[in-house]
Amino acid sequence: MAKLVFGMNQSLDGYVDHMAFAPSPTLFRHFIEEAQGQAGSVYGRQMYEIMRYWDDDRPEWDAEEHAFAAAWRRQPKWVVSRSLKSVGLNATLVEDDLEGAIRELKAERAGEIEVAGPDLARSLTELGLIDEYRIYLHPVVLGHGKPYFAGPRPPLRLMTSDRIGEDVIRLTYVPA
Repeated sequence: MAKLVFGMNQSLDGYVDHMAFAPSPTLFRHFIEEAQGQAGSVYGRQMYEIMRYWDDDRPEWDAEEHAFAAAWRRQPKWVVSRSLKSVGLNATLVEDDLEGAIRELKAERAGEIEVAGPDLARSLTELGLIDEYRIYLHPVVLGHGKPYFAGPRPPLRLMTSDRIGEDVIRLTYVPA
């Protein structure tokens, strides 16, 4: 059975914003290794459209960016959306019955499946389907934006904490 993991970069004041701060080279390497090992990813429409950036190679990319793009393209993706009519390569559109689709996905697969985006994570949290939360805490204060927990804050139990690079702490929680 697969484990559903919601992990994102977060500011000290609890917000996620991929445009406000970026991972260091060490953290980016960590994300490449995670993407290479994942059994797939589940995206909401907005996050999927952002991540489609990795669909096409760009001449300005370095070796690390090419490695991340290759890992992202290889893994299966499930895109939860009622507005999209089609999705790209190696992606499946989930238009309705989110709970049934994700329960089936977890039962059919093994390994870790990433949940991408706080709005989708809110829905999956409400359904009790997320198995692990990973907060990559950055020393940045945004003061506004989209919170990591976009909805109910489930009771959690800290499993691990570790430092990645010079200034990021990864906090790993499971539902209590």
